[in-house]
Amino acid sequence: MELPPALRSAVEAALAGVSTDELAASASALSARYRAELRDGRFHVDADAAARAYLAARLPATYAATRAAMGAADERLPYFKPASQLDIGAGPGTAVFAAADCWPSLARATLIEGSAAMRHQGERLASGAPLARNWQAADFAAGLPSLAQHDLVTITYVLDELEPSLRTKLVAAAWTATTGLLLIVEPGTPAGWQRILDARSALIEAGANIVAPCPHEAPCPLSAPDWCHFAARVARSRVHLRTKNASVPFEDEKFIYLAASRIPAETRPARILAPPRAGSGRVQLKLCRPDGTRADRLVTRREGDVFREARRADWGDVFTAVEVGGG
Repeated sequence: MELPPALRSAVEAALAGVSTDELAASASALSARYRAELRDGRFHVDADAAARAYLAARLPATYAATRAAMGAADERLPYFKPASQLDIGAGPGTAVFAAADCWPSLARATLIEGSAAMRHQGERLASGAPLARNWQAADFAAGLPSLAQHDLVTITYVLDELEPSLRTKLVAAAWTATTGLLLIVEPGTPAGWQRILDARSALIEAGANIVAPCPHEAPCPLSAPDWCHFAARVARSRVHLRTKNASVPFEDEKFIYLAASRIPAETRPARILAPPRAGSGRVQLKLCRPDGTRADRLVTRREGDVFREARRADWGDVFTAVEVGGG
């Protein structure tokens, strides 16, 4: 996946003239904070240098994961055409760019972000963009702001920065503000999966319909050391490569997400939970099924159309050729 041309050009313009060494050093420090999941009262991005490093090193991967999650939700809710978005912990507005790409119906967005450096970069990136954006400053650690209702509400890569009690309050407030779809995206780590499970339980109790990735509202059938996550392949620009001191022209962003809707999806097929393993005349799939169970499904060439679907399928896709309680 690549950034949309307008966003890619805006990022390149924001980074023009910035030293690669400066970007690499700031990106390294930023990555260390993210990996450690530090909650020390500071924003992960609290200065312009860190914000520019985020644009170079993290925005492409965050965009790819968020856009992939939105695509999965859109596939299950083809009638959902949001006009408004509330982006909580918006960073430079990555999720708004992804939503505008997924849903052309989107006309306005409210972005809540505590870091002044992130808001500054976000305003630069969106300069001249047709979508109306209203930026609001808020520090969630100091208390939740009042959240107006919007069709689409997004919380991407935010819960890991909050204490557990505040996560619970934020998810509840976000659901109250949601008139259509709430989308939460987290890093694809065991800890990120657990945060998604906690949010999932709370949302189901509040009456939400889970539309993706889970094909059911039953307890998750996975147990540690296994965990649910997916991957989005990100094309690296030259600046991205230099900032990360990388040579491979792409990276795979591991993520986990949850899409909860006010209206249930018409269908919820099984979901592929791992890269399919293809061999001569066969494909092995790891599935989460609509009856709430996890199963391994061996598809052979003798199954005709089912085999052709399995051959085309990828990690994170739905798999329609499976019956509840079937193999």
